[in-house]
Amino acid sequence: APGLKLATLGLILCVSLAGNVLFAWLILKDRQLHRAPYYLLLDLCLADGLRSLACFPFVMLSVRSGAGAWPHGPLSCKVLAFLAVLFCFHAAFLLFCVGVTRYMAIAHHRFYAKRLTGWTCLAVVCMVWTLSMAMAFPPVFDVGTYKFIREEEQCIFEHRYVKANDTLGFMLMLAAVIAATHLVYGKLLFFIHGHRKMKPAQLVPAISQNWTFHGPGATGQAAANWTAGFGRGPTPPTLVGIRQATHSQIKRLLVLEEFKMEKRLCKMFYMITLLFLLLWSPYIVACYLRVFIKASTIPQVYLTASVWMTFAQAGVNPFLCFIFNKELRVCLRAHFPCCQSIQSAQGTILCDLKSFGM
Repeated sequence: APGLKLATLGLILCVSLAGNVLFAWLILKDRQLHRAPYYLLLDLCLADGLRSLACFPFVMLSVRSGAGAWPHGPLSCKVLAFLAVLFCFHAAFLLFCVGVTRYMAIAHHRFYAKRLTGWTCLAVVCMVWTLSMAMAFPPVFDVGTYKFIREEEQCIFEHRYVKANDTLGFMLMLAAVIAATHLVYGKLLFFIHGHRKMKPAQLVPAISQNWTFHGPGATGQAAANWTAGFGRGPTPPTLVGIRQATHSQIKRLLVLEEFKMEKRLCKMFYMITLLFLLLWSPYIVACYLRVFIKASTIPQVYLTASVWMTFAQAGVNPFLCFIFNKELRVCLRAHFPCCQSIQSAQGTILCDLKSFGM
């Protein structure tokens, strides 16, 4: 029904704009979030917001008009289809780059902390937009046709049977990038699992000739006893074999708390990647059915639901970020005290219920 389509797409548009603008403002406002993963996340949210603002209103106009053809001219249809494909490939390429940086943050943390600066993130973002432009621009010159697809209520690729098809390469590239992203996260999971196995501590015995223990296994207690006047032997030698870490080395080490923070970021980004796959998979399957099955008839309900799921992907990322990232929730409560009061009120109600035995 057109009314249901307009209502759901209008809700997606409002939620996407509000969530992505709030998230972008929070990252730009809070200096604690001025770090590499949040810069990449900022680019993703801004792209989702631009996609909602540029593409969704025209889809709503086409649904409202109910015409079987695009009423605004072929040039505007090509521009909108170009933007839709551009934002789709941008999200796919960026999530792949984020997956690579997450693997580097866990497996090669010193290199990651030293090399992945703000300028590096800017270079990654520029590379992603360039690759997305390269994928979305050729169909403007009819290398793969941009047309208004009446069943989808939008201007997008016209997927035809494989013998007369020139869009298969674009779909294969999208599927390959999504698969490669999940392979990177799979390798990261195996790396974390492999390094969770704790090795037994190798205790090196201390050296002693007259009860003044020294050497790599010494704890320094003998030297402390001698200084306090409890020793009778000569002054114990300087402890050897123990290298004192400098301040810069300590700063570069991946301590336990920092490792936990990186794992939380990995979890958040993987949930974003997984939801991207889940929301785009039905539409990708429909596209492949059109390509490989001649005269395939896809149910209209399935096609409409799959298209609207791709629209919903533009508005879910901010919610996933706030759900799976404690640091973002803390920053949000710091800038909006009303969120803190609501949480405190909820905690008070829960405590009262527990006191009554409920």
